[in-house]
Amino acid sequence: MNIGVLGLWHLGTVTAAGLATLGHRVVGLDFDESRVANLNKGVTPVFEPGLAELITRGLSSGNLRFSSTMRDATDVDLLWVTYDTPIDARDNADTDFVMQQIERAFLEVRTDLPVLVSSQLPIGSVRRLEQAVTSHGGDRQCRFAYSPENLRLGSAVNDFLHPGRIVVGIRSDTHKDILQRLLSTITDSIEWMSVESAEMTKHAINAFFAASVVFANEIALICERVGADAKQVERGLKTEPRIGGRAYLAPGGAFAGGTLARDIGFLNLVAGAHGISTPLLSSVLPSNEAHKCWVQNTLLELFSDFTRLTVTVWGLTYKAGTDTLRGSMSVDLCDWLILRGASIRVHDPAVKDLPVRWSNALRRFDDPLAALQGADALVLATEWPVYRHATTDETMRTRAGLVVLDANRYLAALAGSKGLLRYFAVGMPLEAAKHDA
Repeated sequence: MNIGVLGLWHLGTVTAAGLATLGHRVVGLDFDESRVANLNKGVTPVFEPGLAELITRGLSSGNLRFSSTMRDATDVDLLWVTYDTPIDARDNADTDFVMQQIERAFLEVRTDLPVLVSSQLPIGSVRRLEQAVTSHGGDRQCRFAYSPENLRLGSAVNDFLHPGRIVVGIRSDTHKDILQRLLSTITDSIEWMSVESAEMTKHAINAFFAASVVFANEIALICERVGADAKQVERGLKTEPRIGGRAYLAPGGAFAGGTLARDIGFLNLVAGAHGISTPLLSSVLPSNEAHKCWVQNTLLELFSDFTRLTVTVWGLTYKAGTDTLRGSMSVDLCDWLILRGASIRVHDPAVKDLPVRWSNALRRFDDPLAALQGADALVLATEWPVYRHATTDETMRTRAGLVVLDANRYLAALAGSKGLLRYFAVGMPLEAAKHDA
């Protein structure tokens, strides 16, 4: 099939490259001419493992090309809208930007073009797009469908090519036929429903994940004070047949980034607009914000004079497998430590250029163990595999008195270094951790 993919950042580039790999002829479309020029050279706008190789392969095969003009979409069988929704520092989504870009594109496409929307937008957005197209007059009869994106940073290529299932909301069986032809090349498991149900499904999934994370961490904070181990409680929860082993119930850091917070925000806005009280959903973000300070609160409990404190931070990115700092709690932690006069040493395998505001405020190292020299405390902030390898070094394990803060127990093997390291994790009994020293 000939497919146009509109909006080329993370979601769009993965979608375009993935479809080309499956044998479709794909034109990636974006009004940003410099981004398009880079993509035609194989340069991706965002780091994602395996993506650059996939794009290079698609360009070489002739199945993939990129353009900044909608005229190059005149012969496509379907337009797949994949704009990533910009998020500000408070996790507020700029949905107007996405809607404006889509409406701009529709002024130039043919009037009967089937459209599949996967941009992260609040429920009701497809209806708004349909009304906007109609308002432009003429005989425009673009047919809209909605399929919520489900790509995780760091594993997006595999997520796209091997999904557990795909949710699709449609208006008519006529539209279903062409989508069936396209999506069956990705998976046989397709959940068909109405457009509004598909929009709500995305919100509901992320809200459930967010509420589960917050629930597990509130239980974990109680565990720390009463001598229970939240990891053992997690095992008790996940072996309950009515819950299951893949539930988002692991004690650890707060959720970061924009995806979960964005959908909670969408649901709160929709509920408020309809006068619906949602005490549970309304409490998720405040609880998560409070838990984001677990590292800071633990440091305050352990150290009194930050001006004499040296802290090593391993990992700066939002998560492993990406180079983005947006939404990173590690960045917030460094800002907090700088304000308190601590000496800070950082390492991250994907980040070479630090924020300008950090100039002369901290030191970056190319080697994680070099960054650890002279440190009073180590914070494992981003779970890159290189850090597990570093902890096997004997000099690391013999650092008497070093405080290690590892929210998700990624370096749990260090907890056995009794009499040497002081190891702390979310949901671990505080007194037991202190007495290990």
